[in-house]
Amino acid sequence: MNNIAEENENQDMNELETQETESEREMEFTGEETMEELLGIYESSLKKFEEGQVVTGKVISVGRETVLVDVGYKSEGQISIQEFIDEEGNVNVKINDEFEVMIEVWDEEEETVLLSREKAKKVKVWDAIKDIYDADETIEGVITSRVKGGFSVDIGLLAFLPGSQADLRPIRNMDEMVNKTYTFKVLKYNKKRNNIVLSRRILLEAKRDELRSTTLETIENDKVMEGIVKNITEYGIFVDLGGVDGLLHITDISWGRVKHPSELFSVGDNITVKILSFDFEKERVSLGMKQLTPDPWTTAVEKYPIGSKIKGKVVSLTDYGAFIELEEGVEGLIHVSEMSWTRKVRHPSQMVAVGEEVEAVVLDLKPDNRRISLGIKQTVENPWEIISQKYPVGTIIEGKIKNITEFGLFIGIDDDIDGLVHISDISWTKRIKHPSEVYKKNDTIQAVVLDIDKSNERFSLGIKQTQADPWESVAQRYEVGKEISGVITNLTDFGVFVELEEGIEGLVHVSEISKENIKSPKEHYQIGETITAKVMNINSDERRIGLSIKRLEDDDDDKYLEEFAKNMKPATSSFGEILRNNIQEQLEANKAQEAATENKDEE
Repeated sequence: MNNIAEENENQDMNELETQETESEREMEFTGEETMEELLGIYESSLKKFEEGQVVTGKVISVGRETVLVDVGYKSEGQISIQEFIDEEGNVNVKINDEFEVMIEVWDEEEETVLLSREKAKKVKVWDAIKDIYDADETIEGVITSRVKGGFSVDIGLLAFLPGSQADLRPIRNMDEMVNKTYTFKVLKYNKKRNNIVLSRRILLEAKRDELRSTTLETIENDKVMEGIVKNITEYGIFVDLGGVDGLLHITDISWGRVKHPSELFSVGDNITVKILSFDFEKERVSLGMKQLTPDPWTTAVEKYPIGSKIKGKVVSLTDYGAFIELEEGVEGLIHVSEMSWTRKVRHPSQMVAVGEEVEAVVLDLKPDNRRISLGIKQTVENPWEIISQKYPVGTIIEGKIKNITEFGLFIGIDDDIDGLVHISDISWTKRIKHPSEVYKKNDTIQAVVLDIDKSNERFSLGIKQTQADPWESVAQRYEVGKEISGVITNLTDFGVFVELEEGIEGLVHVSEISKENIKSPKEHYQIGETITAKVMNINSDERRIGLSIKRLEDDDDDKYLEEFAKNMKPATSSFGEILRNNIQEQLEANKAQEAATENKDEE
C-alpha cells in the first residue's frame, strides 16, 4: 500500500508540473492574457461539472477503502471500494480502467469530489428505460423474488411485475418463475419515485392473437393437430392449439376407463389430438384423442368368442360384480353370481382385488351395447354335477357343523358344499324348539343323505334317519286295550298329553277322561302327575296314540257287576231270577258297546 501511495503522489506531482508547464506555454503563446484572466478561464472550466452529472473517469489508484478516479477535476474523485467487490469478495478494478461515474458530492473549498459508479449505471438505465418506453420496445430482466402482489425484477434497476401481468392465466406456483429471465414491456415509470412497472402478459397476448389468426385459418374438422395442455378439470382437459383453446372431454381421451384426466396428463404436456367439431363463430373446438386409434369393440366378436377363456386385470369393483379390462377400451363384467359354484358371494372383494389378473370364461357378448359377460366359476368343474355320484341318497356322511339357524344345521361336506339338516330331521321323538338346544358349532356329527337338488343347489341331510324310527314298533309295544301308565307332560282344554316313554306321547281326550262332564282337565290334573289309562287306538303314520281313563272306569264297573252276579245266592222267588238276568244282559251290552267304540276309533 505504501508503494501505491508513493506512486499516486508521484503521479500527482507529475500532473501538477504538466499543468504548470501547459499554463506557461499558454501564457507564452498568447502573450497578452493576464493572470486574472487565466484564473477566470480555469474557474469557468470547473463550473461546467455539477452534482448528479455523469462523466467518464480513469482509475489512477486503488486503495484499501477508496479508488481514485481522474475525471478532469482539480482533485481526483473518490469511489468506495465496496462498489468493486463481487459476491466472492474479490476487488474487480485496476489502474487505467475507464468507466462512467456520477458526481455525488462536489466541494470546491475542501477540494473533495465523491463519485459513484453504481449511480452512474442507474442513470444510464433510467435513460434506457425512457428510450424503451418512448419507442414502445421491450426489455429483458430476471425475476429475483416474490413480493406482495407480484414479483421483483432486475432490469438494471429493481422493477415491479404485478401477478396479474405475469402470465395469461393465474399462476398456481409462483415460485417456479423466480430466477428465470423473461422479456417485458414497460407499463409506466417514475424516476423521482424510483418506480417501474412491467408487464409480460401484454407480450403473450399479442403473440396469442397472432397465433389465433393463423390457427383459425388452418383449423378444420377431422384435422390432426399438436397442442399443449393448458388446464385440467374432472370432466376433461383444455388444449392450446395455438391461440385457440379446445376441449378434450374425458370420454374422448381413451377407449378405456379414465377416472380423472390428471392420471394421464399434466399442465404443459404436448399432445396430439383430432378436431371433432369446430364452431367458427363461437370459436369452440371439440377434440378427441381416442379417435386417433380404431375402436377395439369392432373386433371384439372375433377376439372374444362365447365360451372362450380369457385373462384380464381387475380395474373396478361394485356391489354387484367386478369389471375386468381385457384390453384398452374393452371391459367385461363378472357378476357376483358367476364367481363361485358353492359360495354365496356377497361382495366381489371376497373373491378378487383391484389390479389382480384373473382368468374367466366369456358367457355373453353384445358389441352394440359394448358389454361382455364373464364368469370365474366356469373355469373349474361344477361340483354339483358330480356330488350326486359321490354321495348317493342313503349315504351316511360325517362332517362338522358350520352354522346353526332356527330352521336347522349346516354341515360342511367338501368342495365348499354345505348340507342342511332341517330341524324336523334331527330327532324322531324329541320336540326341539331350536337346534342349538342339542348341538353347537364345530360339533362333528353323522347324517344320512336324503336328497340332492342340483338345479337349486340344495343338499338335504337327516340325523334321525341314522337310527330306527321308534314309532314303527309302537303298535307291538302298546296294544289296543292295554292298560298303561305315564307322566302328564301337557294340559290343554281338549285333553291331557301323557309321556309313555322318551319321545312317545299319548293323548287322553277330554271326552275320555271321565263319565262326568269335565270342562277343563287343568281343574283335575297337574303336569308331572302319573296317571293310568287304557290304549284306545294307535296311528303310527300320524304318530298318535289315543288313551282313555273313562274306559278303565267302565271296566271296573263291569268287573264289580260280574263279581256281584257270581256271589249272589239263588233266589227263592221269580224276582231274584229276573234281577240276575238283567245284570247278565247289562254286562253283555256293555261289552258290545265297548267293542263297537273300539272299531269306530280304529276306522
